[in-house]
Amino acid sequence: MKNLLLAILLLFAFAHIGQAGPVRIKDLVEFDGVRGNDLVGYGLVVGLHGTGDGIRNAPFTEEILSNMLERLGVNVTGEQFRPKNVAAVFVTATLPAFARSGSRIDVSVSAIGDAKSLMGGTLVMTPMTAADGQIYAVAQGAVLSGGVSAEADASSVVTGVPTSGVIPAGGRIEREIDFDFSSLQSLRLALRVPDFTTAGRIETAINRFFGRQVALMLDSGTVELDIAATRSGSPARAIGKIENLTVEPERKARVVVDQRSGTIVMGDDVRISRVAVSQGNLTLRIDETPIAIQPNPFSPGETVVVPRSSAQIDEEPGIGLAEVDGGTSLAEVVAGLNALGVAPRDLIDILKSIKAAGALHAEFVVQ
Repeated sequence: MKNLLLAILLLFAFAHIGQAGPVRIKDLVEFDGVRGNDLVGYGLVVGLHGTGDGIRNAPFTEEILSNMLERLGVNVTGEQFRPKNVAAVFVTATLPAFARSGSRIDVSVSAIGDAKSLMGGTLVMTPMTAADGQIYAVAQGAVLSGGVSAEADASSVVTGVPTSGVIPAGGRIEREIDFDFSSLQSLRLALRVPDFTTAGRIETAINRFFGRQVALMLDSGTVELDIAATRSGSPARAIGKIENLTVEPERKARVVVDQRSGTIVMGDDVRISRVAVSQGNLTLRIDETPIAIQPNPFSPGETVVVPRSSAQIDEEPGIGLAEVDGGTSLAEVVAGLNALGVAPRDLIDILKSIKAAGALHAEFVVQ
């Protein structure tokens, strides 16, 4: 039943893959300068219900807590305190492109000590820095944990990941990225999946839209746009005009298999040359059933264990010698093998062998 369902899904998928259709340029490329920046901070989550860090196992929690209290005017030098409602965390976020001071961003919070849960905690004001060491945002707020944990004297249960969470709109931008986007004289479009054919089609679509030469393909992954030639007035207006133009992307023939789950994903442009396939399964079974022989009562003998083994080889019915004509699509081969009841893992082994024989004309990716 499982193999039949897989075959139906594959046939349905390949019936629609060929009708991919055009895609917007904004979904195929990244615009030069239009990017986010990663932020990171180190802070404290307080207000936990006894699920925070153990100070003995996480001394950095005590250190940052002491520093924070001293900045607030509380002198704890030489004091012994062992709070269980505090956890040290890393705070991460992404500063969006063209973000302005005062804007809000979402932040993620992850425990770095031995805290059991961040549920119900509140992140204390935490500065967030970029790769240049400058502070660009400050995060604070109630943590929404992604899991729940509970324990008793003899058992415990955990659902999700209670040691991490998010704070929606918990970060406030304090510094803007110093980048004058409007002064660009040219703009590069970087393809997410480099391909010469796709880059050429993007160049053609842009030049056809403006009616003159404004775009130039530099390589398989880059198309350069001359801002002045577009007569748009600014790079932002130029992007607004071209980002919704549609082109039909070209893709590389590729087969991706996941051995852990038995998943196989492929494109309809994968082809197989003339090849013969034969597949069968051998099962070797060895059983050990030793027998213990006891001596007669009150006799001087000893108990002796006599080994007894049995070996058996079973050959399960497999695929006989099957011949595949040249030019056949891989979708047809897979559908035929599934119709014969071939298991997904056996199908992966067959595809590996076809690739090793040089008959599979596609990039073969194993995960």
